[in-house]
Amino acid sequence: MVMEELKTLELTQEALMNKLFCSFTTKDGLEERLQEINKEYKIMYGKIFVLESPDSEEYMCTYNIELEGSSTKILGNTILLHRKKESNTLYTINALNTLIKSLNGGVLDTKFIIKWQDYKNSILLTQDDGLRKLNTSIHRIVNV
Repeated sequence: MVMEELKTLELTQEALMNKLFCSFTTKDGLEERLQEINKEYKIMYGKIFVLESPDSEEYMCTYNIELEGSSTKILGNTILLHRKKESNTLYTINALNTLIKSLNGGVLDTKFIIKWQDYKNSILLTQDDGLRKLNTSIHRIVNV
């Protein structure tokens, strides 16, 4: 289970603008999870990207939501992510800070340059006070 799960059940519409969501599920729960996402939110660009990883049994559904017509409720086992487009790296801010410290002798320097290609096609998370890197590939793209 992801340790960075959102504790707040609702966000303001301003806080939801331009956010990339990632909802975790199992293989058996994937279809139900996709229905839940589609019911709660109006999905921006009409696509949910379902990722899988050889490093985990969980599936990750990533999507952006449109404010108009979407709930402000955050689904359980869902986190907010950022994306580095050129390397297709997904990450949380906590994971980014942990990565910088691990590469920079324990010092958090917001100007530290990360070689994003080293993290190509992966998701960076924190778990048990450490960095967790999951290699990812697209399981499927769901048009909604």
